[in-house]
Amino acid sequence: MIVANRKDIRELKAMVEPYKRVLIVGCGTCVTVCLAGGEREVAIIGSSLRMALRLAGKADTQIDECTVERQCDRAFFDPLTASLSRYDAILSLGCGVGVQELAERFPNIAVLPGLNTQFMGTLEEQGVWGERCLGCGNCRLAEFGSVCPIARCAKRLFNGPCGGSREGRCEVNRDIECAWQLIYERMKTLGQLDRLTAIAPIMDWSRGSDGGPRRVVREDQKIATTCARGRTGFRFQEPVN
Repeated sequence: MIVANRKDIRELKAMVEPYKRVLIVGCGTCVTVCLAGGEREVAIIGSSLRMALRLAGKADTQIDECTVERQCDRAFFDPLTASLSRYDAILSLGCGVGVQELAERFPNIAVLPGLNTQFMGTLEEQGVWGERCLGCGNCRLAEFGSVCPIARCAKRLFNGPCGGSREGRCEVNRDIECAWQLIYERMKTLGQLDRLTAIAPIMDWSRGSDGGPRRVVREDQKIATTCARGRTGFRFQEPVN
């Protein structure tokens, strides 16, 4: 899932101050799971903003709330369409994708980010989320026992550990586990330690983000239809080999 955290209330207050009528829009998927932008968080931020604005002498600012199922899919924006004419701005409690989708779908209203998008990760323990995927576009997890050295090794090493780890902890950050220790233990469990003697080739970064926004197209999934963007030829997309 995409992991995000809430912006400081002072930053949120500064963003919404120029507007008289603000709609806070939450997202019911990833950011709900990581306790950053779901219905509960929308209510908390809404209440906090009203209080902060009242203390700043802006008690007349209208702050309303709602939550959609997914902000990364414009099909779920339809319930907002009829009411948005009443607002000057949207405060999105979705990831960066959700903020941009709202802005493209509703170009005549300001859309403000209420969260800081962090990474794709998982719940490690209660209240702690850890990064697991960088979205490099060239997944090689099969070579490393399904432990990603790109996202989980501080030095992104492909051919063994750096030698600086101690007791299974990373020398760059003692709070995280050494990715190569995890790779070793996993491959040992699978009886595949011999595979680690092979020299891993240099990473092909051509599918990474350095070339600008990426797009994935599957010809067998294209359909000609009118989509939420108001165009025809909407594409359902997955990675291309």
